[in-house]
Amino acid sequence: MKLFRAGCFVRTSHVIVTWVITLVLFLHNTDLRKCEERGELLNPILFGSVVLLSVMMYFTVSLMDPGFVLTDNDTQIIGDDSNQELEIMIPRNQSFQRPRRCGYCSILQPMRARHCKECKQCVRRFDHHCPWIENCVGERNHRWFLLYLCIQLLAVSWGLQTAWSGITFAPSWQQWFIQNGFLLGALAVTGIFSLVVLLLLCIHLYLAAINTTTWEFMSRHRISYLKSCDSEENPFDGGMICNLWLFFCVCRTMAWERVYSRRTNGPL
Repeated sequence: MKLFRAGCFVRTSHVIVTWVITLVLFLHNTDLRKCEERGELLNPILFGSVVLLSVMMYFTVSLMDPGFVLTDNDTQIIGDDSNQELEIMIPRNQSFQRPRRCGYCSILQPMRARHCKECKQCVRRFDHHCPWIENCVGERNHRWFLLYLCIQLLAVSWGLQTAWSGITFAPSWQQWFIQNGFLLGALAVTGIFSLVVLLLLCIHLYLAAINTTTWEFMSRHRISYLKSCDSEENPFDGGMICNLWLFFCVCRTMAWERVYSRRTNGPL
């Protein structure tokens, strides 16, 4: 409920804009409207389903736990009432750098975690705080964020094509704007969103393929466990196939300290 209250305006605005544009596309003389008039309901139903699925995925990513770090006592337990799978964080290696405590909430931070000032909590495998969903993107919801981007890209690109199909000609510019005003607005919104979502999708697919995060990619010179690495070295990179498998298919919480120790110091 706390997350919902904090981002109520953002989420409500997102839903309103989504359904207003969808309504505009169905009310004007677009391909979807023509299909309805001919009794061909497959495309309209599919488009409505994609839009509905995008909204559902938006709320899923927006409201789910991104991987908030638990208390120090909880991090030593494997499993809890929420069925979270936690691993022992600190490898038994004396040469390994000691973990640090968060300067804001004093929690023992796992490697790759960072404190989010907006959420006021530390997030495991922190990527970024997204104002679009008013939530952090972290270890638990990053794959769902990427899936949401895929569905959203399908919805907005389909909406862009549909809006373009409804543009009609008129004898004068004034009449043309009057006839197509709402469609031009839908065209502008879906066009901008298509470019933004496509860019985000490409960036996050690339980051997933090399097993890094937005925070690590942009600020590696300020991150203690990456300062000692070469500029092109990534201690978490296990190869593209392995990285994508871990990102999309492994749902348990990772002990990145152990991965880091194996890659930098050899087997434990």
